[in-house]
Amino acid sequence: MKLLHIDSSALGTHSVSRGLTAAIVARWQRKHPGIEIAYRDLAARPLPHWAPAGDAADPAVREGNAVLDEFLAADVVVIGAPMYNFNIPSQLKAWIDRILVAGKTFRYTASGPEGLAGGKKVIVASTRGGIYTATPQADFQESYLRHVLGFIGVTDIEFVRAEGLNISPETKAEAIRSAYAGIDGMVRKAA
Repeated sequence: MKLLHIDSSALGTHSVSRGLTAAIVARWQRKHPGIEIAYRDLAARPLPHWAPAGDAADPAVREGNAVLDEFLAADVVVIGAPMYNFNIPSQLKAWIDRILVAGKTFRYTASGPEGLAGGKKVIVASTRGGIYTATPQADFQESYLRHVLGFIGVTDIEFVRAEGLNISPETKAEAIRSAYAGIDGMVRKAA
């Protein structure tokens, strides 16, 4: 089994999503000894924004191919997705632009697009300064991730959320506690 661990928060050691993804991965490791893990830190090593493909020797093209290969090889993908201005960080969007590839992860047919990357489990550690589950019309983060992953055929998607992180220290502590409890329940259910 292969797991791909993606972090995208720019907050480094202050990031709640990084702590959540690390906890998810650690719990998967305990449940599945011998799991092979690939790690990509999109803030420490950002991908350039997408541009039309160039020569196969171009470093950006090679990096894009490596990103796609990592994704395709993974059985489980753990994504740290903090909410920045109602959506995902641009560095995570740059990664998504590398995995949505016609002919590789989806194709167009006479009856519409067809996802080719199904059979994966994706777990998203979603962190937000405010509380958006009560106002889904302001949440472009989760709906976007569900849509793009569904577009490529990934339907086994779970979210672990820590919301209200910027409301008060008490709200933050409770949100983090609740998110970690959710991780434990999710991993027990998946095993």
